[in-house]
Amino acid sequence: MTVNPELAGRRFRLPEPYLVGREHVRDFARTVLATNPIHFDVAAAQAAGYLDIVAPATYGAVLQDRAMQLMLQDELVDFELKQIVHGDERFSFERQIVAGDELTAELEITGVRALGANSMITAATTFTDAAGNTVVTGTATLVVGAPQGADS
Repeated sequence: MTVNPELAGRRFRLPEPYLVGREHVRDFARTVLATNPIHFDVAAAQAAGYLDIVAPATYGAVLQDRAMQLMLQDELVDFELKQIVHGDERFSFERQIVAGDELTAELEITGVRALGANSMITAATTFTDAAGNTVVTGTATLVVGAPQGADS
């Protein structure tokens, strides 16, 4: 089984903006073992030139996951989250995500390729702020394995 190639080009946009909260940034920073004070202390972040506390670099994965959940509900998708393994993930920043940002995320499937019984999906997620400016672009390569018991 391979992923339907017609999935390429499909876009999945979060239905409403996501408000980045201070406590969520702090919790995320603790979870990923970030220790820089700009992730926890408003004064430290402002002294470093930011408006508010700064989300760690991988924070975009929070919204990327929400967009991926939308993708998994698409009529062309015939696989489950448990079949997906991240092959690669990268974030390209125009600026850092900070507490108070209202972000919209749109995931676009940029490619689908068969790999024997498996498939590889490439996706780009663009995060924009309330003014419509791109903040971060995340690119991911997902390997979709065949369901258990499927012939190779």
